[in-house]
Amino acid sequence: MTAATRPPAGADEGRSTPEDQATPSPAGEAGSAETRRSARSGVAGLLGAATSGLFGFVLAVVITRGYGTAGAGAFFAAIGVVTVATAICTLGAETGLMWALPRRSLGVRGDAARVLPVALIPPLLTGLLVAGAGVLAADTLAPRLLRGSGASGDALLTVAFAAVPVVVAMTLLLAALRCVRPIRAYVGVQFLLLPVARPVLVGAAALAGGGLLAGMTGWLVPAALALLACLTLVAGPLGLGRGAPLRPRRADWSTFWRFALPRAASAAIDAGNMWVGVLLTSVLAGPADAGVFGAVGRYVLAGQLAMQGLRVAVSPQLSRLLGRGERAAAAAVHRQLTTWGLVLSWPVYLLLAVFALAFLQLFGPEFTAGVPAMTVLALAMLVNTGVGNVQSLLLMGGRSGLHLVATVAGLTVTVSLGLWLIPRYGATGAAVAWAAGIATENLTAAGFARSVVREPLFDATMARAAAATIAGVGLAAGTGVLVGGRGLPGLVVALVVLLAGCVGMLTLPRVRAGIRGTMRQIRGGDDAAAAAETTSASTRGR
Repeated sequence: MTAATRPPAGADEGRSTPEDQATPSPAGEAGSAETRRSARSGVAGLLGAATSGLFGFVLAVVITRGYGTAGAGAFFAAIGVVTVATAICTLGAETGLMWALPRRSLGVRGDAARVLPVALIPPLLTGLLVAGAGVLAADTLAPRLLRGSGASGDALLTVAFAAVPVVVAMTLLLAALRCVRPIRAYVGVQFLLLPVARPVLVGAAALAGGGLLAGMTGWLVPAALALLACLTLVAGPLGLGRGAPLRPRRADWSTFWRFALPRAASAAIDAGNMWVGVLLTSVLAGPADAGVFGAVGRYVLAGQLAMQGLRVAVSPQLSRLLGRGERAAAAAVHRQLTTWGLVLSWPVYLLLAVFALAFLQLFGPEFTAGVPAMTVLALAMLVNTGVGNVQSLLLMGGRSGLHLVATVAGLTVTVSLGLWLIPRYGATGAAVAWAAGIATENLTAAGFARSVVREPLFDATMARAAAATIAGVGLAAGTGVLVGGRGLPGLVVALVVLLAGCVGMLTLPRVRAGIRGTMRQIRGGDDAAAAAETTSASTRGR
C-alpha cells in the first residue's frame, strides 16, 4: 500500500511552522536534516511533557486525598465524561488540522486560514448538541455514571456536559497552534498552563470544602483560559483580522473531511480508552473500584507523556515529509524518537510494575488494592511505547482509515473483556481488559504503518536500547526489593541505585560522545549535520 499524501486542493507544498521550514535537501542529506529538526522539537516536547506529568501526578494526589475513593471515582468519571464527549465531538478535526495546515501557506495571502471554518464549525455544532442533550439528561445519567457523588451528582454532570463545547474549541485551536507557531507556544499552553493551573484550583476548592462541584469547576476553568490563549496565538500567523481569506472552497471541505471523518471514531477511542474503563468500572463494580482504577490510570497516562510530547513535536514534520513522499526520512525520524521514548518511558513503567505498592501508597492506604492493576497495565505499556508513535505515521500519511481499524480492534477487546472481568475482579479486571486492548491496537497499528511507509521502523539500535534499559532498571529494582521490599523504602533504594548507574554511565567516552552529538543536533550548530547524519545512519536498520 502507498500513503495517501496528496496535498489538499490549493495547498502550497512543504509549508510548515517557522522552526520546521527547510528547503528540500538532496536525498543524501534528508535524513540528517530531518533528524536534526526532530531532535530540537523532541526535546521541547519532552521537557513540556515532563512538567505536565509532574503536575498531572500532583492533580491525582489532590483528587484522591481530597475526596477519597468514592469521591475520586465520581470525579474521575466526570472527567471521563468530558474527555470522551470531547473526543467524539471533535470529529477527528484536531488531527485533520495537524495533517492539513503544514501543507498550506500561512499569512494574509495564504490559504491556511480557509481550513479553520471547515475544521471548527461541524465539531462546535456537534459539541453544542451533545452539551444540550447531556444537560437535559443529567438527572437521569448521574446515578448511573457518577455513583458516589451524592446529591451533587446532577450538578456535577450538568457542569461537565456544559463545558464540552469550550473544551472542543480549545482542543482544535491547540492543534492549529502546534502547526502555526514554534513548539514552545504549544508547550506553554498544553504542558504548562493546563496541568499547572488544574491542581492549584482543584486543591483550593478541596481545602475550602467546596465539594466535588467546586473541584470540577476548578478542573474546567483552565480550559477556558487555554482557549483564549490559543485564539490569540493563532490569529497572527493565519492572518485573521488582517484580510486572510476565510471562505472555504468546496474542495477544502471534501479534502479535509475525507481524511478527518475516519479519524473521528478512532480519536474518540484513543481519548476515551482509560475513561471507558473508569465508567465501566463505576457501573459494573462501584465507585470505590472506579476510584482505584482511575488512580492507577493516572500513573499509566503520566508515564505515556514522553511519547505524547514527542508525537506533538514531530507530527507536522511527518505530515510534510510523507506529503512529499520522503518515506525514508520519515522512518528515520520515527526510529530516532522511538528510541528516545523507549529509553525515557520504560524505566518509568518497569518501576511502576515492581513498586506499584509504593506508588499507590502516596494516594492513601485504601488505594493499595490497585497493585495488581498497576502491574498489569505498566507491563502492557511497554508494548505501547516500544512500537513508538506508529499511529502518527498512519495519520500523518493520510491513512486514517487504517488507524480506525486498529483502534476499533483494541476497543473491541477492551470492552469485551471488561464486561466479562470487571463484575468479578473490579479494578484488576478492568486493567487486564485495557492491557489486552492496548497490545491489540498497537501491534495492529505497527503492522499497518510498516506496510504504508515501506521502510524499517525498528532497528538494532532500538533493540540495544531496550536490552540496556531492562538490564539497568532490573538491576536497580532487584536491589531495591532485596533491601527494602516493594514499598516506599525499596523504591527509594532502587532510585538511588538507578541514579548512581546513570552517573556512572556518564564516565564512558561513548556515552559522552553520543550526548554531545545529540546536543549539537538540538542547537543546530556547525557540526549538527554531521552529528545528525551519524544518528540517521545508525537508525536505518539496514
